[in-house]
Amino acid sequence: MPATLSKCEILRSKKDIDTLFMKGRSLSQFPLRMCYLQTDREEGIHILVSVPKRYFKRAVKRNLLKRRIREAFRLHKDQFAAPGMDVAFIYTAHEEHSYQRIEESVCKLIAAASTPAAPAESSEI
Repeated sequence: MPATLSKCEILRSKKDIDTLFMKGRSLSQFPLRMCYLQTDREEGIHILVSVPKRYFKRAVKRNLLKRRIREAFRLHKDQFAAPGMDVAFIYTAHEEHSYQRIEESVCKLIAAASTPAAPAESSEI
């Protein structure tokens, strides 16, 4: 799997996003929360990145955090065991964190989601 994040890997469908949040499982690793759902598609992994406007009023900060999350995911997406999966990363902290902290959280979340017996709903890793 190439270490790029193409446009077709972004989760855009309202129907798929609703299904992800209704039926998916959730894991938390500060400062991120990850919701994921195994799909029957063989198209690969589709991701959604969200940084709440409630905590970061300026779009510049929100976009910076989203870029950091996408880059960390891009570098470590080959660690996912399943090919067909929808994933949402939600930034939960009230303050900005460094790229290293975000990358560490993404790695731990990916590792936890890739294990066969992933932890239950909203567990802290």
